[in-house]
Amino acid sequence: MADTDKEVVVSNTEPTPEEEAAARAKEAEEQAALPYKWTQTIGDLDITVEVPGNLKGKDLNVEIKKKKLLVGVKGQEPIINGDLPHEIKVDESTWTLATSPSGTKVLEIHLDKVNKMEWWAHVVTSAPKIDVTKIQPESSKLSDLDGETRGMVEKMMYDQRQKEMGKPTSDEQKKEDMLKKFMQQHPEMDFSKAKIN
Repeated sequence: MADTDKEVVVSNTEPTPEEEAAARAKEAEEQAALPYKWTQTIGDLDITVEVPGNLKGKDLNVEIKKKKLLVGVKGQEPIINGDLPHEIKVDESTWTLATSPSGTKVLEIHLDKVNKMEWWAHVVTSAPKIDVTKIQPESSKLSDLDGETRGMVEKMMYDQRQKEMGKPTSDEQKKEDMLKKFMQQHPEMDFSKAKIN
């Protein structure tokens, strides 16, 4: 006897719009509860902490290390104290104390990431995470890139346009040109079965 009455269970791994909205609201709530605000680009991370307006730099305790960050007011519990999720360039990372328009002061911390191709889910590993898959980076201008990177991106863009038009990419064009030149230099050879790999 065949078993035809099997129950098929289909699991839906994609969250519903309601679940996604709830997750974003929870994430926003967790981030708002932090005693600091933070933003990041693919290459660096900036943290701002409001402190009383009567404080000076010497009143603060700020330690920026390769994989650790300590921020606080001397004699008080630290505002941030934990391990960084990824390494930073200590020599390129800074902190400043600025007066805000409201009269309070803002401690601004700039961390320069070692890996410039990675989004951070949190500032320190003990803090709540954000969903880095939802980050929509601003599109940068080609003029913002260094020469080598710009050349690479322009080549990729050119090759993409060539493929869309059914034409050879820059590398394929180079190979074709080399074969043509070789054929001209060696007219005595038979190239009827020549293929470019």
